[in-house]
Amino acid sequence: MARTIPFPQRAQAGRPRRSKSMLLPIPHAVANELALQVHLALAALRGGGTGDDARALLHAHVLAQSIAEAGYGVLEPETVRAADAALIACFECGNTGGGWQLDEAAFEAVAQLVTVYDRQLQSAPLWALTEASERLERVGAGETSQQALRKSA
Repeated sequence: MARTIPFPQRAQAGRPRRSKSMLLPIPHAVANELALQVHLALAALRGGGTGDDARALLHAHVLAQSIAEAGYGVLEPETVRAADAALIACFECGNTGGGWQLDEAAFEAVAQLVTVYDRQLQSAPLWALTEASERLERVGAGETSQQALRKSA
């Protein structure tokens, strides 16, 4: 007689149970406020912004990629590469005294990424945004991937 495969009794055996609020998107007002900050930074860098504007876009870039990896939103590899190149050029120019700005092509590349990030803020559940934010903090703190793996284990 065939034997059945024993499944764990808990429905979510491998991960902690998430509360209802973590499964829902953030409130639209909060999503709009976060998106507005990124859109303002993008607009500022079009005409000459600050390092803070560039860092806001870099953070949005990293967050958008993490959220997409969690399954919310699609970022085409070309979009990511173009935004990478645009932000690298912006940081190189800004850090050498050439001003914090994006030329038209760089602006368009980053704008595509910001559009995806904007949609993600409106639809992704809080847990995906929280995990992406925690990942950004770990990267910002210089934590290696091995340290991150040990911490999550």
